[in-house]
Amino acid sequence: MNATGRLPGEDGGTTGNAGKTETNPGDAAEDKTVIVSGARVPSPAKPAMAETGTPGAPPMHSVLPPGTRLGEFEIVRLIGEGGFGIVYLAFDTSLDRYVAVKEYMPAALASRVGVTQVQVKSERYEPMFRAGLKSFINDEARLLARFDHQSLVKVYRFWEANGTAYMAMPYYRGVTLKDTLKAMKKPPDEVWLRALLTPLLDALAVLHASDCFHRDIAPDNIILLEGSHRPVLLDFGAARRVIGDMTQALTVILKPGYAPIEQYAEVPSLRHGPWTDHYALAALVYFAISGRTPPPSVGRVVKDSYQPLAKLAAGRYSDRFLKAIDHALAVSPAHRPQTDRQFAAELGIALDDAPDSRARSRAGASAGRRRVGWMIGAACLLAAAGTLGWLAPKFTPHRTASDHVASAASAASVAASATVAEPEKAASAVVPPPPALPPFTPDGEFARIVSLADPSFDVTVDVPVARAVVDKDLLRFALTSNRDGYVYVFVVDPANQYLQLFPNALDRDNRITRKKRLVLPRPGWPMQAGEPVGENHFIAIVSAAPRDFSALDFAHDAVFASLSAEAQHAAATQRTLTASPFAGKPSCDEKAASCPVAYGAAAFKIDVVRSSK
Repeated sequence: MNATGRLPGEDGGTTGNAGKTETNPGDAAEDKTVIVSGARVPSPAKPAMAETGTPGAPPMHSVLPPGTRLGEFEIVRLIGEGGFGIVYLAFDTSLDRYVAVKEYMPAALASRVGVTQVQVKSERYEPMFRAGLKSFINDEARLLARFDHQSLVKVYRFWEANGTAYMAMPYYRGVTLKDTLKAMKKPPDEVWLRALLTPLLDALAVLHASDCFHRDIAPDNIILLEGSHRPVLLDFGAARRVIGDMTQALTVILKPGYAPIEQYAEVPSLRHGPWTDHYALAALVYFAISGRTPPPSVGRVVKDSYQPLAKLAAGRYSDRFLKAIDHALAVSPAHRPQTDRQFAAELGIALDDAPDSRARSRAGASAGRRRVGWMIGAACLLAAAGTLGWLAPKFTPHRTASDHVASAASAASVAASATVAEPEKAASAVVPPPPALPPFTPDGEFARIVSLADPSFDVTVDVPVARAVVDKDLLRFALTSNRDGYVYVFVVDPANQYLQLFPNALDRDNRITRKKRLVLPRPGWPMQAGEPVGENHFIAIVSAAPRDFSALDFAHDAVFASLSAEAQHAAATQRTLTASPFAGKPSCDEKAASCPVAYGAAAFKIDVVRSSK
């Protein structure tokens, strides 16, 4: 059941390669999301009813009506309904955001009684209903809540009520991979596929490191987010699998063509492992390239009619890439890549690593430092400030009460997040993921950090004076975030000096409260425009947890930590398609229950000029 897809009311039609069809005889019984047409999502104060009577729409008597309250969540409208659950667009009244709420509702086993209550249809269905409910909570909701990765769907919270269970998740805006491929006039090239596979394999590596397996990878279970085109793995379908196991309805729990042989029966010699998900991921690539799925694995055991991609697509893709896909599609689990890193290496993909500690020389860092467009402090503090070009003649020394990093307990109280998209109409054109990393420039990387940020963080910056005159105007800007967090501000001046503006040696209290403006610089360290003139690029990051930037090798010999050009380019070599070392990494106390990776970001610039004329 996918908590995703188009917004209700958008055109669900696609054009393109009609020859791409999935060999899936179980489609009718699968837990597929049915997108229902309706009006655009209104403001939360005036939810609109989802349209009824639409051809193909699910029966509305089983659907919670708009305005229904489930704790802090208010149902806005139906997103879709499958055989084992219903997904709603809801408004989180406590955090002022839209979310997707998934309700456990196996239509064959239970029905709605009254407005909200769910009741099992018959006593003989009770064991299956309860087993599915338990799996919905433990094997799907609780499992997903453990992980925090940009390409894994996130669960904000889950709970039981009304005889059933619910989970609140991000509301993703984008296009499923299935629809994306259908809209393409020709198969995607190798660069496109590598860009797709890199974050997906990285997400699977996170799951597999905890001995967890997705076991339901398919084009309709991956969404490409609007804007960043980042792929996100969706539905785990745990309840569907449990109920299917109890009824022996394999067409319900498996997707022929994507399911490897070990998913058809619990046989000791056919264990589940990373290779199980590798098979499905490779089948997805096979479908993207050839327009059809591989033959069902259960049939390949008897007579293997599989046509290797190394022959089918020879000349259009590298031999190495095609052979890696063929290897992962071997019938026997023992004949496939056994680890994520092995599969990635065969594909020519580098998975994200924790940045290695680098001992780079800082010799000459202070001596070679240039002026930046802002200066701080009285003459006695200019050296300590690193001649940052915003000068503050009325500097007032003070002791901040925040000379300590916020505690991990505070970090743990910040809710972990993933992408939440406010309901706006999704773009009709399908744009493929970015094919490669752009050349490094500091301001370009700032823009990339913003594109990689979690949209559930709404970070805005107000700059009252965007054109500052030397020796006249003060630097001033105000940050607002829709969530509590920790603020980090960096600036790059026209001479390419890269500084951490906030927090700094004078002010370490970088916490921000949701919906409350944080005005910087604070009165204790005012800054006035100075040489050199030109564009000063800034980025403000608001993170759910404190962040660690030590891998960047900042020099901390001044009020504002500085990053030399050499250190910038060294860090740039550690960039990946899904992460930027310049955004830092979450850093929480070892005792913290979790350490959320989510952050929001906003980039802005201020022009420093010699005259206002």
